[in-house]
Amino acid sequence: MTLVEWAERVRAELDLPDEIGKADVDRILDLAKDAAHSVARPAAPLTTYLLGIAVGRGADPEQAARVLSRLALEQAGDKSGS
Repeated sequence: MTLVEWAERVRAELDLPDEIGKADVDRILDLAKDAAHSVARPAAPLTTYLLGIAVGRGADPEQAARVLSRLALEQAGDKSGS
Protein backbone atom coordinates (compact mmCIF):
# COMPACT_ATOMS: atom_id res chain seq x y z
CA MET A 1 0.00 0.00 0.00
CA THR A 2 1.34 3.44 -0.92
CA LEU A 3 1.12 6.42 1.39
CA VAL A 4 -1.44 8.01 -0.92
CA GLU A 5 -3.56 4.86 -0.74
CA TRP A 6 -3.20 4.82 3.03
CA ALA A 7 -4.18 8.50 3.27
CA GLU A 8 -7.23 7.84 1.12
CA ARG A 9 -8.21 4.88 3.27
CA VAL A 10 -7.91 6.95 6.44
CA ARG A 11 -9.81 9.83 4.82
CA ALA A 12 -12.64 7.51 3.83
CA GLU A 13 -12.77 5.92 7.30
CA LEU A 14 -12.98 9.37 8.92
CA ASP A 15 -15.59 10.43 6.35
CA LEU A 16 -13.57 13.47 5.28
CA PRO A 17 -14.98 15.13 2.17
CA ASP A 18 -11.91 15.92 0.05
CA GLU A 19 -9.73 13.34 -1.67
CA ILE A 20 -6.07 13.25 -0.70
CA GLY A 21 -3.61 13.15 -3.56
CA LYS A 22 0.14 12.80 -3.97
CA ALA A 23 0.68 16.56 -3.72
CA ASP A 24 -1.10 16.58 -0.35
CA VAL A 25 0.96 13.67 0.96
CA ASP A 26 4.20 15.24 -0.30
CA ARG A 27 3.33 18.57 1.35
CA ILE A 28 2.72 16.88 4.70
CA LEU A 29 5.89 14.78 4.49
CA ASP A 30 8.00 17.80 3.53
CA LEU A 31 6.64 19.74 6.49
CA ALA A 32 7.28 16.78 8.81
CA LYS A 33 10.87 16.57 7.51
CA ASP A 34 11.47 20.28 8.11
CA ALA A 35 10.06 20.11 11.63
CA ALA A 36 11.93 16.91 12.53
CA HIS A 37 15.28 18.09 11.23
CA SER A 38 15.05 21.74 12.22
CA VAL A 39 13.28 21.61 15.58
CA ALA A 40 13.23 18.07 17.01
CA ARG A 41 11.95 14.70 15.80
CA PRO A 42 8.80 14.86 17.96
CA ALA A 43 7.96 18.19 16.32
CA ALA A 44 7.08 16.37 13.07
CA PRO A 45 3.78 14.76 14.14
CA LEU A 46 2.87 17.74 16.30
CA THR A 47 3.45 20.24 13.49
CA THR A 48 1.54 18.21 10.91
CA TYR A 49 -1.32 17.79 13.38
CA LEU A 50 -1.44 21.55 13.88
CA LEU A 51 -1.42 22.00 10.11
CA GLY A 52 -4.46 19.73 9.96
CA ILE A 53 -6.27 21.79 12.56
CA ALA A 54 -5.48 24.99 10.66
CA VAL A 55 -6.70 23.52 7.37
CA GLY A 56 -9.81 22.18 9.07
CA ARG A 57 -10.54 25.70 10.23
CA GLY A 58 -10.21 27.07 6.72
CA ALA A 59 -6.51 27.80 6.17
CA ASP A 60 -5.09 27.20 2.71
CA PRO A 61 -3.04 23.96 2.94
CA GLU A 62 -0.18 25.14 0.74
CA GLN A 63 0.16 28.52 2.41
CA ALA A 64 -0.09 27.12 5.93
CA ALA A 65 2.51 24.42 5.17
CA ARG A 66 4.87 27.07 3.74
CA VAL A 67 4.49 29.21 6.86
CA LEU A 68 5.15 26.28 9.18
CA SER A 69 8.13 25.07 7.13
CA ARG A 70 9.59 28.57 7.19
CA LEU A 71 9.07 28.71 10.95
CA ALA A 72 10.81 25.37 11.43
CA LEU A 73 13.72 26.33 9.19
CA GLU A 74 14.10 29.62 11.05
CA GLN A 75 14.28 27.63 14.27
CA ALA A 76 17.17 25.64 12.82
CA GLY A 77 18.92 28.91 11.99
CA ASP A 78 18.33 30.19 15.49
CA LYS A 79 19.82 27.02 16.98
CA SER A 80 22.95 27.21 14.82
CA GLY A 81 23.48 30.88 15.60
CA SER A 82 23.33 30.39 19.37
